[in-house]
Amino acid sequence: MEMESTQMKQRKEEVKEKKEDAVHLRREIGLLSGMSLVIGTVVGSGIFIAPKGVLLNSGSVGLSLLVWILSGVLSMFGALCYAELGTTFTKSGGHYTYLLETLGPLPAFIRLWAEFLFIRPAVASYVSLAFGRYVVETFFAPCAAPIVLIKLVSIIGVTFVVAVNCWSVTAASRTQVALTFIKMFALVLIIVPGVIALARGKTENFQNGFEMEALTLDRLPLAFYNGLYAYGGWFYMNYVTEEIINPNRNIPLAISFSMVIVTVCYVLVNMAYYTMMTPAELLGSDAVAVTFANRALHGFAPVIPILVAASCLGALNGGFFGVPRMLFVGAREGHWPSLFSMIHIRRHTPLPAVLLLYPLVVITISTGEIYQLINFASFTRWFFIALATLGMLIHRYRFPLHPRPFQVPLVIPVTFTVVCFFLVGLSLYSDPWNTGWSCGLTLTGLPVYFLTIHRFRLPHKCRHISNYCSKQLQILFEVAKQEVQTY
Repeated sequence: MEMESTQMKQRKEEVKEKKEDAVHLRREIGLLSGMSLVIGTVVGSGIFIAPKGVLLNSGSVGLSLLVWILSGVLSMFGALCYAELGTTFTKSGGHYTYLLETLGPLPAFIRLWAEFLFIRPAVASYVSLAFGRYVVETFFAPCAAPIVLIKLVSIIGVTFVVAVNCWSVTAASRTQVALTFIKMFALVLIIVPGVIALARGKTENFQNGFEMEALTLDRLPLAFYNGLYAYGGWFYMNYVTEEIINPNRNIPLAISFSMVIVTVCYVLVNMAYYTMMTPAELLGSDAVAVTFANRALHGFAPVIPILVAASCLGALNGGFFGVPRMLFVGAREGHWPSLFSMIHIRRHTPLPAVLLLYPLVVITISTGEIYQLINFASFTRWFFIALATLGMLIHRYRFPLHPRPFQVPLVIPVTFTVVCFFLVGLSLYSDPWNTGWSCGLTLTGLPVYFLTIHRFRLPHKCRHISNYCSKQLQILFEVAKQEVQTY
């Protein structure tokens, strides 16, 4: 009996060792790492650049603060919906997985197509250009910095983040935690002098704060787009569900705590801006945090651009940590080239999915303009987020007995879905050029889906060339398909 027991223990240990050595994504993200991923991705360039866009499109100080509050509440609603989706469906992949499970393969593929083609390149370019601007303008102030140098530094920042995420999941996660603490320090450094100034009665910029002369209905969605963009990132934890320790507990907790912290900080930061800057001065500044620091922090002013640049780098790192997992899952489901579903055999990172995003981001940085990129990416992004929460409602109705470890009250997904569709629809009227291009590029995924996945297949010669290229890249990258099911 003792001998049999010893043999069973040895077998169990051997199975465990084989599983550890097998190629797969490991569960290494706990509550702190999860909160760092959410906060670190949300708090990026947005809070340091978007205040200008929110004020410009809302028309008044009071209304701009209201937009920040409502954007935070709406983002919290969306985050809670995604907490339910993340505990209901245990696969990684975020938006793609939820659309696939609730509405079917077509919207899921279109979301994947749009993410790779222009959403991720546009969002990453926006953040990296903000990083480049804050790094370079430190050395050229008060003169204008050369745009070529800004773009070059932006590309260097992206290259660093891609290298870290290809190197190690642990390194990327620790980098995210460190950068999150740095960016929270930057926010506190802005909030404290603002609160002190308010306590001393410096409130002249808040008087007559709700002047409605400059408000027009067509510009209001653009104000919310800028605000919601600054809060964007609450869904990144859902990209890595299979890598989260105890996801049923940690996903809802990390998302809830993170969004409360971010919303409070964002409102306080904007109030701090208005204590030291008039609306006209804020609108005239391309680097709001630097202008604020020159007014309020004096000796600490040179530190602020460095902290903001680190904040942008954290958001960029969070994006490259999360989004490749969506491409990874899409490839695993057969909706994307199989190379994207492979993992480095030693580093256990989804290296192809990270690395093959890089060229498109570099091209977008070279050709894009920072404020146009927000509206360009936001239309499709928010349309599919609204579709995902609509799919959640449909799934609830069709499968009422499906296990849902975390469930939000019905009013939250209904409110969030309706508001998102309203903003998306109104934005077609507000900014038809950028949203029209975004919509058109999204629809290009339809013929691709029908030609390659649904009814037709690529000709034999094309498939042979594709397989050959994939095999050569697999050898070059030293990657293999996942050997352990992680969902």
